[in-house]
Amino acid sequence: MENLEEDISKYIDPADIAHEEHKEFITLNLGPTHPATHGVFQNILTMDGEFIDHTEQTIGYIHRAFEKIAEHRPFYQITPLLDRMNYCSSPINNMGWHMTVEKLLDIQLPKRVEYLRIIVMELARISDHLICNSVIGVDSGALTGFVYLFEKREEIYEIYEEICGTRLTTNMGRVGGFERNFSDLAWVKIKKFLKEFPVVLKEFESLLLRNRIFMNRTIGVGPIEANKALNYGFAGPNLRAAGVDYDVRVMNPYSSYEDFDFDIPVGTQGDTYDRFTVRGEEMWQSLRIIQQAIEKIEKMDDKTIFQADYPSVVLPKKEKVYNNMEALIYHFKIVMGEIDAPKGEIYHCVEGGNGELGYYLVSDGGRTPYRLHFRRPCFIYYQAFPEMIKGSMLSDAILTMSSMNVIAGELDA
Repeated sequence: MENLEEDISKYIDPADIAHEEHKEFITLNLGPTHPATHGVFQNILTMDGEFIDHTEQTIGYIHRAFEKIAEHRPFYQITPLLDRMNYCSSPINNMGWHMTVEKLLDIQLPKRVEYLRIIVMELARISDHLICNSVIGVDSGALTGFVYLFEKREEIYEIYEEICGTRLTTNMGRVGGFERNFSDLAWVKIKKFLKEFPVVLKEFESLLLRNRIFMNRTIGVGPIEANKALNYGFAGPNLRAAGVDYDVRVMNPYSSYEDFDFDIPVGTQGDTYDRFTVRGEEMWQSLRIIQQAIEKIEKMDDKTIFQADYPSVVLPKKEKVYNNMEALIYHFKIVMGEIDAPKGEIYHCVEGGNGELGYYLVSDGGRTPYRLHFRRPCFIYYQAFPEMIKGSMLSDAILTMSSMNVIAGELDA
């Protein structure tokens, strides 16, 4: 026996054996309500000291069941539900749903309406990326940029308010266009934002992009390779950061995106720093798109068009509802869901703030969808989170989650 122990000791340090035998893992609950999770969801971490050995995710704390609720609602009454998915860019959710219904009903929109939608969707994308990138700064210890950028997010919300009367959950737009035209003040605010925001964005980038502390905290943190990202079903900025130039606006254009000139920024490593830089560059591209949309709209002769001309399915203008019996009847029928929807299956996707946001709609010809499924990009990203943070430090896991921009509202729809 003594000889055997001597033989083993030639190859293994007894101190190491003792260490492994007495190794203790600690279970740490990150969430469901924790400032660092940025939402109501839980990660059960098995910690080896400061390092993460294993992770289990649990979702479902919101329990909203949007898809099932929506299957019992007329098409128009589904819009407010969708605001609550990715609430950082809720107008994109609305527009995507309206386009899906229009596809089912075979409604063609005037160019001006499509361009108006593009302006709103790109403003929403900027707002979404503003929150994500500024929060990455906060989680790396830099609060200044967060406070600085949120002033500009407030200005975007003021534009929403001028267009539709609400700010966060906008319920913006209608099937066939908008409830009303953009006011003169809305245009003033949009142009003011276009003029002032680039200065602020440039200054924000100068705070972090080449900041040595920020770079050390984000480069190589939470990486994912392109192949793995594709296998998980990644899309949007998180996929583009891994080097794949997939963008729904280019690959499957909608709302006349093919009329616009813009670039698709891509990263190389798929780490936190790449996700930050890709989102930053996408804000510049969104500004380009909005500027082009304004120029195209200003060249149009008719400045009053804000909805398609389909009286049986598109809500009439309010002044007509108040003064015309036929318009009042149409309004009542549409709001109550008395639309003759054809039977069929439709899938339509848009480039949401976090990636491909899709709507799969099955219609049996009734006043409500027979079946609905929403492709929520955050639900897909969150599946990869344990693999991305395995072996990393706890502080790196926080930054990884921030840079993926996982929004709890998209997890348990």
